[in-house]
Amino acid sequence: MRAVLEMFKSGLSSLNFWKVASLWLICLFYVLFQGGKTSIMLFTMVSLLALYWVAGGMGGIKRIRGSRSLSQNEDRPGLLKAGEQVQIRLQIQPPRFMPLPYIIVREHLQRHNGDSWIFEDSLVPHFNKDSILIYQTPPLERGKYVFSGTECHSEDIFGLMKHKGVFETGGEFRILPRTVFIPNWQLHSRNSRLAGPETAVSMSRRETTQINGVRDYIYGDRISRIHWNATAKTGAWKSKEFEHESLPKTILVLDAHTLSYTQPSQFELAVSTAASLLEYGSRERISMGLCTLGKTVRAFAPAEGYLERQQMLHHLVDIHADGYGGYKEKLEGKRQYFPSGAFFILISPLTDDKMLGIMRWAKSRHMTPYQIHTGIPGQTVYRQGSLKTVLQERGMKGVTVSSLSDLPAALGGGRI
Repeated sequence: MRAVLEMFKSGLSSLNFWKVASLWLICLFYVLFQGGKTSIMLFTMVSLLALYWVAGGMGGIKRIRGSRSLSQNEDRPGLLKAGEQVQIRLQIQPPRFMPLPYIIVREHLQRHNGDSWIFEDSLVPHFNKDSILIYQTPPLERGKYVFSGTECHSEDIFGLMKHKGVFETGGEFRILPRTVFIPNWQLHSRNSRLAGPETAVSMSRRETTQINGVRDYIYGDRISRIHWNATAKTGAWKSKEFEHESLPKTILVLDAHTLSYTQPSQFELAVSTAASLLEYGSRERISMGLCTLGKTVRAFAPAEGYLERQQMLHHLVDIHADGYGGYKEKLEGKRQYFPSGAFFILISPLTDDKMLGIMRWAKSRHMTPYQIHTGIPGQTVYRQGSLKTVLQERGMKGVTVSSLSDLPAALGGGRI
């Protein structure tokens, strides 16, 4: 009954509906006042067409169903990174025994920040067979993406009446932030020496005498490293794998205040920097945590586990620069996540007293402060020299990056 009422309401605003209704009334009056076989035959034909149009509106495309699936990366199943395109496969089940000349399919994809895309295509349905529509999105940036209802439009075989159907299949996916490979970070190297009383004496990842497992033999391994039992069992050279000495814990602090960023690209650079460092820490087995100073302060304790690292990366997917208020108050509220002796990595475009206040707070907690300044292209040289001077005068260090590609070289893992 609801479908009839909805069709009747939509039909009252349609010009074609009134055309068909006028034609049916004319034929009815023709039968009533004129009579004869011709009028009856004409009235019967128009009535059958009207029933076809009513059936098409009630049980035609409004009963359409479908399902959606996304392409998966074979190397990283279930993970999509910024800059990648997503292939969508839409399987549509058109109404059975209802001839439709064509179907126009319209998809709505919405990002967490309000951006939206509309994908529209047409297909010719097959009788008693599902139709498949495949399309590809443009390169997407980090974020949470949700599909709204899929709209389907069609006309009858005469092109007089238009019908619309909507089906919900759900569909949500997340795009991880853009990252860059960091081969080395001088902060964690043997020769790194940060000024101040919290200077770490040894930052190298030296091996202990505790055996952690067995690995394949690498040319140059000493004879003492060879695992003879494993070599004899497998028939291939095997070497002992030793555990490494632990490094000081590292906590990344991402500035997510609105007034800190003059351009949206600056905040995207900061998020990508944090994500790249998290991947570096996962690869080097560094106990690393994350704290985001936004409208809602979120903190993750330093950890080496894969699940904890994935939680941090997924937190960066839909984060906004929506923070406000004092920095120290927010840090004090999460002070239990900042262990003494840890590296305090501030990722922020600040170069004023607010930044110095944050760094002094870290030193008061017996941590080693370090800033990664996210600059603007064209200001790298000036900002780099200015930041180094300000920090060195207070016994601290930092680097400036104006693009994600500059990050490995700035951290000491390559050349500019």
